[in-house]
Amino acid sequence: MEWEGKLPPKLLEEYVLKILRKDDPRLLVGPSIGEDAAIIDFGEKVLVIHSDPITGAVQGIGWYAVHIACNDIATRGAKPRWLLPVLLLPVGQISLLKEIVKDIAKAAEEVGAVVVGGHTEFTPGLNRPIISMTAIGEVDKNRYVTTSMCRPGDLIILTKGVAIEGTSIIANELEEYLKKRLPEYLIERAKKFTREISVVKDALTAVSVGGVHAMHDPTEGGVAGGIQELAMASKLGVVAYEEKMIIREETREILSLVGADPLKTISSGSLLIVAVPSKAPEIVKALKREGVQATIIGEILDDPRKRYIVRKDGRRLDLHQHIKDDLWEALKKYEVLK
Repeated sequence: MEWEGKLPPKLLEEYVLKILRKDDPRLLVGPSIGEDAAIIDFGEKVLVIHSDPITGAVQGIGWYAVHIACNDIATRGAKPRWLLPVLLLPVGQISLLKEIVKDIAKAAEEVGAVVVGGHTEFTPGLNRPIISMTAIGEVDKNRYVTTSMCRPGDLIILTKGVAIEGTSIIANELEEYLKKRLPEYLIERAKKFTREISVVKDALTAVSVGGVHAMHDPTEGGVAGGIQELAMASKLGVVAYEEKMIIREETREILSLVGADPLKTISSGSLLIVAVPSKAPEIVKALKREGVQATIIGEILDDPRKRYIVRKDGRRLDLHQHIKDDLWEALKKYEVLK
């Protein structure tokens, strides 16, 4: 049995969560499928903690690491405060280390967080850097949200569009290959999707409006995987519609060329917001006032047997099956064609 990328839910439960999960009276939300971050009771406030690895990028990896970890803090309704990066680098690459540390410092300043610890090493056997970033935030105890708080009838909002991070990674990593087949201006625009990776503003804007029951940022597995995890965590059903999702020209052209499905390609930078129907349009308007495009793409259903996305051609993408991210296949395909 061989897997690349995030472990499928069944294997995660069997080989990891079932063994490690333990009760703790102060642990309000612990390790669970689809949940973005742990929540620990600290009296009037809760501490929100999350760790995320960055393995599919090299350029700007330090900047990615900060924002992607902080995204999972913001989806709890909390503001990111503290960071602990673990840096694993190919032996001897001092210049790369300096570049990564500068990127971390820049991103930390952008989100208003501080690096308080971590670990750095040159690791034998690596041919590219790997970062695992832990982010910590806090929020009032009565104001946090989780992935599992969805309710039947809630509407699902998607910000920015699909495959934000995947489009940027492919445009940066496969630039020379793409330049032979697509206009350079389109590739340059796609590379700049990196600037939209953060969803901190998206999340905090949404909760300020009210009516938010759950939030989730779709990382590996893309928007399809994110919607699936919302349904699984809440033990409910879901229907979403591809035609209602924003799919930008850059994403459509680049992902089509490398054979990646926009709905199943890593999408940090997007945010899934689940809210009561009366507040959903107001949240969309508030986001747009902040310069964040957003659309209502689906609905939470009572029946957990109904979990699917209606594709533009009318087919259904079944969300009961593991969603394997298409980024890895796209990168491998490039190596063959290179």
